Amino acid sequence: MDWGRAKMILIVSFFILNAVLGYQLWTTRSDLLEFDANTTSAAEEIQRLLKSKNIQISAELPKEVPRLKEIVVRFTEPGNSNKQINLEIPFKYNPLASKGSSKDNVAARAAIPNLDKYQYDPVMSSNELYVFHQLYGTLPMFEVRLEFIEQNGMVTAYRQGYVEDQLTGAQKEQKVISPYTVLRSLIETYFPSGSVVSSIKLGYHGQVFDSQTMFLVPYWRVTLGNGDIYYVHAFNGAVEPPQKNKSNASG
Repeated sequence: MDWGRAKMILIVSFFILNAVLGYQLWTTRSDLLEFDANTTSAAEEIQRLLKSKNIQISAELPKEVPRLKEIVVRFTEPGNSNKQINLEIPFKYNPLASKGSSKDNVAARAAIPNLDKYQYDPVMSSNELYVFHQLYGTLPMFEVRLEFIEQNGMVTAYRQGYVEDQLTGAQKEQKVISPYTVLRSLIETYFPSGSVVSSIKLGYHGQVFDSQTMFLVPYWRVTLGNGDIYYVHAFNGAVEPPQKNKSNASG
């Protein structure tokens, strides 16, 4: 059997399935976009809901609502994100310093391949673990991680996943739903009373086909102060069951 051809058929099948589901959810999406259309009304509605359930937002709401598409990416090495690589020369790292202003960060770029293609994620990071996500354009791919492992104030090892784009241009771009719509759904149905929303981030999230290939879709990632993480489909508003932030739980 030609496994490469079979794999491509599987990927295309997922695209078709997603298109069918997207059609079925079109009415729901239309309602979501209608809510998005009046930003002032949406903001007022969110404030009312927050007050009614004693929920606070400590994060700044993103202002841009871009047009995005689904993507397929492929790891350059199977499972390479789980392989720990020990550094011959450890270095200090300051995630708050700008890229060009720290000698320590210059040392990091010299030691880590493609470091400038990743974005630091303070939400998933913890003591002695710096977490980054590879960028697709300007948005993070949440499943493609680079991790710095720190001991006694020095980065001594790292784990790195790196992907390349597949099937470029195969999908049409769609406007994503706004963070107001995402928050309305979560507040009404999912958030416990007294919750604190600590982060709202747009990025790519998805499924692993095998050890190398992933199908990624735009998602809003919403994090609560207690460590719960919600992924909300940025086209149709579907909410995944909450996950715990394992990095912070172990830090």
